Amino acid sequence: SLLFPKKLWKMVESNHFMSIWWSEGGKCLAVNEDLFKQKCWAGQDLCVLLLTESMRSFIRQLNLYGFIKLQQDFQRSASLPEFLPEAAAASAHSRLLYYYNPNINREHPHLLEGCKSR
Repeated sequence: SLLFPKKLWKMVESNHFMSIWWSEGGKCLAVNEDLFKQKCWAGQDLCVLLLTESMRSFIRQLNLYGFIKLQQDFQRSASLPEFLPEAAAASAHSRLLYYYNPNINREHPHLLEGCKSR
């Protein structure tokens, strides 16, 4: 079985999960909290893959693997593919959460091996 960071990487790389995506040039993850909760409640999407029970459980896993929650007012990427999901989520008045881990970077998948549980 895959560890949480590898499962998370596969989800973010996939187009099947609408509640999580790369943001800020691939250096952090954006999570649409409302959509994530809806999918968890229905037993779909992320929760099935990550085997989490709730948003709280998901955040605990992020913290366990060294992710840091970023402020929402940081500069957004000007890249169109990254901006569109963020704009759509923001326009739906959803709460966006941003998480950073130096070992999770879209451009450097080899860093994933350094993402260890505390």
